[in-house]
Amino acid sequence: MNTKFTSLVTGASGFVGSHLVDKLLELNHNVRIIARKESKLKWIDTSRVEIFNCDYENISLLKEALSNVDYIFHVAGVIKAKSKDIYYKGNVEVTRNLLKATKEANTNLKKFVFISSQAASGPGFENQPKTEEMECNPVTTYGKSKLEAEKVVKSYEGEIPFTIIRPSAVYGPRDPEILLFFQTLKKGIQPMVGFSEKYVSLVHVQDLIEGILLAAFSESSLNQTYFISSEKGYGWEEIGNLSSKILGKRVIKIRIPHFMVYSVAAISQFLSYFKNEATILNLEKAREMVQSNWVCSVEKAKKELGYSQKINLEDGIKQTVDWYIKNTWL
Repeated sequence: MNTKFTSLVTGASGFVGSHLVDKLLELNHNVRIIARKESKLKWIDTSRVEIFNCDYENISLLKEALSNVDYIFHVAGVIKAKSKDIYYKGNVEVTRNLLKATKEANTNLKKFVFISSQAASGPGFENQPKTEEMECNPVTTYGKSKLEAEKVVKSYEGEIPFTIIRPSAVYGPRDPEILLFFQTLKKGIQPMVGFSEKYVSLVHVQDLIEGILLAAFSESSLNQTYFISSEKGYGWEEIGNLSSKILGKRVIKIRIPHFMVYSVAAISQFLSYFKNEATILNLEKAREMVQSNWVCSVEKAKKELGYSQKINLEDGIKQTVDWYIKNTWL
């Protein structure tokens, strides 16, 4: 008789977390999620999952949620905030509390999978793709908080079996962050940061989910860290050309000097102090945008996990754009 595994997912209301829940249900897992009462679970079939409404500071409730599960996928995190404290509370302290509760409540856990970020590693050096063994040099508070959370996870080596995943920039259906890029292209404009080409790794959300699950179910991934991404880097010119072709738009490329990127970001950051929500464009985001090399290597994941990119860039963009149009986002 096949064993039916139970998996717990944090961040299930979000872009990546909701896709992970979908895939786990498809694999016939019992799925449990931790969600705050105010979380909007619009992508989740709530009739098929067990929901624990609790915050991440309540260790006793966390212990109840984390007991008797086989896999924990910690996807939740803070990607934009007005202060350093919010990043560290949402990314470091939440991770610490989950691990503390896991250690006390679940001695039979198969794997704690922590979804970190390429931002924790930082941009590549010169023209080399970044590997897991290279020195980390995060350029934002978000990246630094994710790297600190990785260190917290590693401090449980020998006590909790774990794997750390560093996704590159993720795109695909349900993604609200990259939508602005397509909205701008639809208006016939492609902003280009700086006067030299900049390269990035991208990963379609379906490829990311496959990489996460390969790592979760692999014995060789124990206590390891992996980049999950495309198998090559893409220039923004190539990304823009493919996207405008799929949108059926002729676009004007406008080069924006680095100093202007910083100026706009500074204004955006200042205005955000008078609003309830943090802005996605601030001085730290500008520092990320002006880097020339955000390319990482997936050779380790290919070799140890059997990972491979299944969705090429053109197909991935088309699928994403079609979803945006179908759901009247674009």
